Amino acid sequence: MISRRLLRIKVAKALYAHLQSDADNMIASEKSLMTAIDKAYDLYFQLLTLPEALVKYATERQEIAKQKKLPTFEDLNPNTKFIDNQVIRTISVTDAINDRVAKNKLSWVNYPELIRSIYQQLSETEYFKAYMMRDERSFEEDRILVIKLFDLLADCPALDDALEEMSILWADDLPYVLMMVQRTLSNMRPSHKELRVAEKFKSEEDPQFVKTLFEKALVNYNEYQQYIERFTANWDLERIVMMDTLIITIAMAELIHFSSIPVKVTMDEWIEISKYYSTPGSSNFINGVLDKITASLTEEGRIKKFGRGLI
Repeated sequence: MISRRLLRIKVAKALYAHLQSDADNMIASEKSLMTAIDKAYDLYFQLLTLPEALVKYATERQEIAKQKKLPTFEDLNPNTKFIDNQVIRTISVTDAINDRVAKNKLSWVNYPELIRSIYQQLSETEYFKAYMMRDERSFEEDRILVIKLFDLLADCPALDDALEEMSILWADDLPYVLMMVQRTLSNMRPSHKELRVAEKFKSEEDPQFVKTLFEKALVNYNEYQQYIERFTANWDLERIVMMDTLIITIAMAELIHFSSIPVKVTMDEWIEISKYYSTPGSSNFINGVLDKITASLTEEGRIKKFGRGLI
């Protein structure tokens, strides 16, 4: 399922786009937000089909080698351990994946050079070489190899570029969706005939969480700016990065309107997000301002948390 962290990031991007475009249609912006989340779910399926694309490439390489004028013994008797990987085969016959891929036209067919490059990178790793040299074949070994493949993709600029070309909505989604893919693979068992794909949302509450967070941050934007101005009196407001005020605004909406989410969780999440989506010093600035705003809102009785451990 898509993590709350990524859902929060999607809300921040949607609010930023809405404000920057001077849009006045909240419903249209909210629809775009939900589309962006759906596209992140598409990325999950796109990545799950990557191992199969690599197997297809490896198979073609072996077939070409057999057609050499003077093929070697290795050319005629290739090591098919990777091609026969049980986990990749299970993924390839999973109806939920194939149906989504067909419906949304997800494919790697236009990126043969990327597939070649990733296969080359994989084949040069020590764990791939060790995997191919071992005679034994087991589901667990196959699963570990595929998980390590996705570890490799966490730092692959060529993949980043290709995904952004496929969909601008996939920018920055890769780290979060890779974790989603690896969690899915970790739950695989030899008895599974198909891969048990993750649901888009962790719970039925998540879609409403996204919509409410966006709506409350937007509707109350001007009011929340007054709080920010009050607690940044010693700052030149024109020098405060817009993303900082936007993050504080959404954090305020979450603090006030979600009684089941602990204050610390909200604070930690938005401070962490600011480290990647604002300036180097933003996290300290946001932390300080949010601390003051939280204290003020609590004193005013506007932050009310219910449940054990919620403050």
